[in-house]
Amino acid sequence: MESQNAVRWVTPFSGSNRRDLIQTMNDFGILNNRKRAFIALIHSVVFLFIAAHGFLSPKAGILHGLVATADLVLIGIYTVVASILAWLVTISRCSRERLYFTLCTSSATFGMLRTIFGDSALPPAQYLRVIMLTLAVIVGTIILRSFSRPVGERALTE
Repeated sequence: MESQNAVRWVTPFSGSNRRDLIQTMNDFGILNNRKRAFIALIHSVVFLFIAAHGFLSPKAGILHGLVATADLVLIGIYTVVASILAWLVTISRCSRERLYFTLCTSSATFGMLRTIFGDSALPPAQYLRVIMLTLAVIVGTIILRSFSRPVGERALTE
């Protein structure tokens, strides 16, 4: 039997917090825990920096210039990544997760189109890629924060 003066330990898995955590996990199909959400966010930030760096190196496009092997490899990578991300959109459960993967998919698709057609034929692709990744970082941060529920202020019973 628990005495009235005993300390009651409050954990993120106790009481209503546990129900909230289970509900949060049920909402997400892929980013269903803090670790996955954090890894996805890190990927988005890294690719955002890569996309921002793309402003320094304009693309001629393989349709308008010399076809370099590196460009063909890059198109292959973009195709695989965009396909996988599009598949993740289809198996996502909640709207936040679906929005996150849609933003990432569109960014990869714009990167592929930029490599194929070049900046002169498709000028918005460079900007849209950065905008989509910036929005993906914002949505990813919101998703990560949904797993960071604060513990109640009152940890001791009266």
